[in-house]
Amino acid sequence: MPLQNRVTPFGDIVSAVGRGLLMGNRGILHDGERRIVRYAQGRRWIACRTQFRGRRRLLMTPGAYTELFFLDEATALAAGHRPCAECRRADYRRFRAAWMACHGPEPLGVDGIDRRLHDERLRGRASKRTYLAEMADLPDGVYIVVDGGPWLVWNGQLLGWSPGGYVERRPRPAGVGTVLTPPAIVDTIAAGYSPLVHPSAT
Repeated sequence: MPLQNRVTPFGDIVSAVGRGLLMGNRGILHDGERRIVRYAQGRRWIACRTQFRGRRRLLMTPGAYTELFFLDEATALAAGHRPCAECRRADYRRFRAAWMACHGPEPLGVDGIDRRLHDERLRGRASKRTYLAEMADLPDGVYIVVDGGPWLVWNGQLLGWSPGGYVERRPRPAGVGTVLTPPAIVDTIAAGYSPLVHPSAT
C-alpha cells in the first residue's frame, strides 16, 4: 500500500503510486506509524525539488516534516503551496517578481506571501476554499472544478487531473466556474509566472 503522501489540487493528501515532479511540505503531519494525523501545521506550505544537493531523507521519519508529493507545480499551486525559496531559489524569485507586479511591493518576503496564501487556501482548518470566476479570465496553469473533479486550464482546453498525469481533455467552458487555485496565485500566474506542468499535458 503506498504511503499517504500525494497531494491533489484540492489540497487533500491521498495514497497513490508514484511521486510526481515536485516534493513539498506543510509541517509534521504524520505519527510514529507513518499515518497522516493532521491536515497541516503552520502556514508555510512549500513546493520543492525532489533532489537537492545530494540530500537523502527517510520518508515520514518520526518528528520530521512530512514529505508530500505533487504531480506538478500547477497542482501544488492549486493546493496553496508556493515555490521553496531555498531549493527552488530561481523559481521563487520569478514567483515573487510576478507577485509584486500584481500585488504591489508588499509583502517583500516569504512571511507576507505565506500569510496571504494561508487566508486564501482554507475555509476552517481542513476545508479547501474555492471561489467563482469567469472562465475567460483565467490564465493557463489554473485549476477549476468540473463535475466534482479537478481540471487544469491549459492551451484552450481542460485537462483532467490524476495522480499519474492528465488523462482526459475537454473544451474550455464559457461562463462562470469554481476555481481551486487561490486568487493571489491566479493573479501571479496572469502576471507572468508560468508553472511547471506534467509532460502528459502536451
